[in-house]
Amino acid sequence: MDPLAIAAVLFVLSYAAIIAEWAHKTVIALLGAALVILLKVLDQHEAFEAIDLNVIFLLAGMMVMANVMATTGVFEWLAIRSAKLARARPFLVLLSLSALTAVASAALDNVTTVVLIAPVTIFLASLLELDPRPLLIAEVIASNIGGTATLIGDPPNILIGSASGLDFIAFLANLAPIALLIFPFSVLIVWALFRSQMRVTPATQGQVMNMRDDDVIRDPVLLKKSLLVLGLTLVGFLFHGPLGYEPATIALLGASALLLWGGGDPHHALREVEWTTLFFFIGLFILVGGLVHTGAIKLLAEAALQATGQDLTLTVMVILWGSALLSGVIDNIPYTATMIPLVQELARYLPAEPLWWSLALGADLGGNLTAIGASANVTVIQFAERSGYPITFRAFLLPGAAVTAVSLMLSTLYVWLRYLA
Repeated sequence: MDPLAIAAVLFVLSYAAIIAEWAHKTVIALLGAALVILLKVLDQHEAFEAIDLNVIFLLAGMMVMANVMATTGVFEWLAIRSAKLARARPFLVLLSLSALTAVASAALDNVTTVVLIAPVTIFLASLLELDPRPLLIAEVIASNIGGTATLIGDPPNILIGSASGLDFIAFLANLAPIALLIFPFSVLIVWALFRSQMRVTPATQGQVMNMRDDDVIRDPVLLKKSLLVLGLTLVGFLFHGPLGYEPATIALLGASALLLWGGGDPHHALREVEWTTLFFFIGLFILVGGLVHTGAIKLLAEAALQATGQDLTLTVMVILWGSALLSGVIDNIPYTATMIPLVQELARYLPAEPLWWSLALGADLGGNLTAIGASANVTVIQFAERSGYPITFRAFLLPGAAVTAVSLMLSTLYVWLRYLA
């Protein structure tokens, strides 16, 4: 059988197995990856090259830092303080956590943000006697929307910025307005879908409002060290480009510095790393790498782009909607890496910026479509599962698809008015 056909069949079967939940998604992804190598779609060297180690080690480093910080009680403090500010009202809690996630994702990156905010959410939900899954889903969606706004907010933007030469200010000026417009709609959609599950009794509200948040800080010295290291790490993320370092390097440096200075037990910090998440990514990268290597994704993208001819409006809309749909089922990082050379070629004949912004909007916002559409999605879902609150593929699909549909309609109007009218 042709390698392209084998790669396509393996990907479709793996994806179908994940949707049907025939086995744990990490097991399915790793089995699919092993078959990609066994059936010689990729050799082992090519398969390992397909793994984006920057993503893997960025996640690992931030997970270690989050685990060390968790021992100080800071996440519980944030949970209680957030609940008090929202007066323990479910909608305000949903709104405040979503807004915090979106802003932090724009300033940092969305994967780091959800790694830090997910433990807060689990604890806060336990205080309010709520199922945390609606809050976690809202935060994932908010992280992808907030990450759309800046160059460093979402991995596809980093790839696009590097390839196009567009800087931080350009991303902020062109993408932040539409991200701000989409955000309130996303909160309202999630609230409408999960409102019946988010009810808090007056007695619970009273108990939360009477809690003393300072009492939950268990190690103030380690907390101060953690906040300093985290702050320096975040500064490193902001300036990693001019400094010439990848985000993974910054994350690993911060994690190792905190372990060394904080004097914590590395066995505990490493034991709590979401290894199932990391190995799911590894399997997924190899599966998608088979599609990329055999030219399956390129053929699909080229066919769509060739069908548009030289019409700028049609080309931009195909990139926007096609990127959103494909990113939702493939993962927006490898998809974006595959699309960049095609957009560069197309930019020789058409104005470049509308093409780049359409690719960024489609890839970033399309990440909300499914549970595996973006790194932040997988990270939170795996964390929720370990915490005893599994979020199934189908449970994520309804709010994710609804928000994605609204996001694309608003983005279509925005792109047309700003770049095409």
